[in-house]
Amino acid sequence: MKAAVIHQFGETPRYEDVAEPVLQTENELLMTVKAASIKNIDKAQASGSHYDRTKKLPAILGTDGVGLLPDGTRVFAFYAGAAMAEKALIRKGGYVVLPDAIDDVTAAALPNPGLSAWFSLYYRAGLQPGDTVLVNGATGVTGKMAIQLAKYFGAGKVIAMGRNPKVLATLPDLGADVVISLAQSDADLQASLKAEQIKTPIDIIIDYTWGHPAELILSVLTGNDFMAEAHRTRYVTVGEMAGSTIQLASGTLRSAAIELYGVGGGSIPREVMQKVPTEILPKLFDLVATGKLRLETEAIALNQVAHAWKQSETGGKRLVLVP
Repeated sequence: MKAAVIHQFGETPRYEDVAEPVLQTENELLMTVKAASIKNIDKAQASGSHYDRTKKLPAILGTDGVGLLPDGTRVFAFYAGAAMAEKALIRKGGYVVLPDAIDDVTAAALPNPGLSAWFSLYYRAGLQPGDTVLVNGATGVTGKMAIQLAKYFGAGKVIAMGRNPKVLATLPDLGADVVISLAQSDADLQASLKAEQIKTPIDIIIDYTWGHPAELILSVLTGNDFMAEAHRTRYVTVGEMAGSTIQLASGTLRSAAIELYGVGGGSIPREVMQKVPTEILPKLFDLVATGKLRLETEAIALNQVAHAWKQSETGGKRLVLVP
């Protein structure tokens, strides 16, 4: 069969022939793959930088995907290592049956950004109806999903920050009440944030960039009045597209009621993870199938994986490989 393979960490995947996977235990099924998305975690594993990288090379890439079970049932498999191939081994019970109204490409693209935004807003930040939410990095796939889910969970106001002007212009259609460009000067960006903070204090920040933009946001939240009334702000870091570290002054945390959280592997309680296949993923698929959530995708043939790997997700589209 054909698959996307790396022979060493850091190289571009190759489209090549590999042996068809063989069932090793009675707890496995052989899935015929229909679609597998290219995600940041896939690229991090392929580079060798992710803590959950493969221990054996050569390796077929892909952490999850959509396919057909031996009985013809169409599923999204979330325990599907080596999914960027024509066939993949999956765990029995490690999948969700898909509604007919959602296509293969959308179904493959949805879970990663959908779950990330859901965990960030609902479980880590504890969004309450009426909250003001700032999404930093809102022009990306997951940022756009976070805007929509924030409104779905009842946010009273959503502030979207991003750099791509064309995508920024589309965000009000997804539910953004205020759009702020990251491409302006630091002073102008801080002034824009301060103006919104005065109107409606920010309750939740979902941050996909970290780095310098995070420093600017935190500087706006830093208090300068010893007698000021505390306003609780939950700051959730999800990505680090602008840098993996920041400078954080002690005075920022002492002068404002800021709570710092992160979302990633190991940050979500087991009891929540157990709800993913039974409650959360089925709900996400239903929201897309019924038009309540929108997700842009671009399907690319698996034999073009080398080209797709080098593409960026311009316009907030998720790239999906189709065997």
